[in-house]
Amino acid sequence: MQLSFLGPLFDRPGPWATVYLDPGQNDEAGAKRRELSVREVCRTLAEQGADTATTEAVGDVLTRTPAAEFPAGRVVFATAGEVVLGHRLSRPPRGQIASWAPLPHLAPLLELAGQDPACLVAYIDRTGADFELRCAAGPQDAGGVEGRQRPVHRTASGDWSERSFQLKVENTWEHNAGEIAEALTAAYEKSGAELVVLVGDPRERPAVHAKLPDAVRDVTVETEHGGRAAGSASPALEEAIARARHQHADRRAEEALARFRAGRVGTDRPTDAVEGVPAVVAAAREHRIDTLLVRPDGPDLNREVWVGPEPDQAAVRRNDAQTLGETDPVSVRADDALLRSAAVTGADVRIVPRPGEAASDGSARHEAADTDLPAGGLGALLRWTY
Repeated sequence: MQLSFLGPLFDRPGPWATVYLDPGQNDEAGAKRRELSVREVCRTLAEQGADTATTEAVGDVLTRTPAAEFPAGRVVFATAGEVVLGHRLSRPPRGQIASWAPLPHLAPLLELAGQDPACLVAYIDRTGADFELRCAAGPQDAGGVEGRQRPVHRTASGDWSERSFQLKVENTWEHNAGEIAEALTAAYEKSGAELVVLVGDPRERPAVHAKLPDAVRDVTVETEHGGRAAGSASPALEEAIARARHQHADRRAEEALARFRAGRVGTDRPTDAVEGVPAVVAAAREHRIDTLLVRPDGPDLNREVWVGPEPDQAAVRRNDAQTLGETDPVSVRADDALLRSAAVTGADVRIVPRPGEAASDGSARHEAADTDLPAGGLGALLRWTY
């Protein structure tokens, strides 16, 4: 999961109000319960020391937004009387979460917003394609391409002239498949997507797939559902795209955990993985985290660390933070400090599955012993080795 969409949260000093809200049912009774929930989280923020302007801004946004726009819930981040960022959740929180702290409380977002990777969907027919980016911020237009428009339809006749015409048609299809593959590759590289899903014409779709560069083809899947034509969207297509994203996320998490096991301290190779709060904080301070590994039930996620306004001003001890140039460091949760660093430095974030937890498609995962997981629930793959 990339956290670059959280960038606006780190341009301001805070402190921050963070609220994760379950909207409940979209009916009259649900609206009343939602109103009571908003009052409760605002009261909680005020009890924790939040200023009146920020508390009122949070309450206003949560009250005015229709529940239908956020059926599984939403999170809002606010400071200095303004809601700076709101985000849709993929699943409702277990109870309302309200926090007033020096940093935004980001850890619940990893599970509640899901780890589904940014996905580029290509809606293909024999004349071109439309591209759509599915990411944390919602669906976005990612451009498209138009190839040769004629001839694209074969005839049923078998005489020589018609066979020649049909050859021209197939040449048009082949040419357009190459143009679509080229444009799709450029859109993929520009979008930052991790996965590509090909939708549409059953003849043109595999032809485009075959023409993609190896690096793109390796992260590309096809689905028989849907198409480019208006009105061709369907629940089956949405389910296929969601399944592809879930499966890709599971594979990436397992790959990251395998790299962690191979690269941690104690192996006979240079260390390219670390674990535990002190070592991971040190790596964050040096901008060396490539992938942050977080186990949601890890006991050290809320361990105290000390930070300044910059992501590399982080230390386990207050005195150490002062030596980094911050005269008045503040105490924060370790997971929030490390997630801020990951977001600012462009590091990936992966949830480490709990032992025995099923994959998102319901299949069994490799059973990992506690000793195979990051100590305390926090680990990192490094950008360069010690």
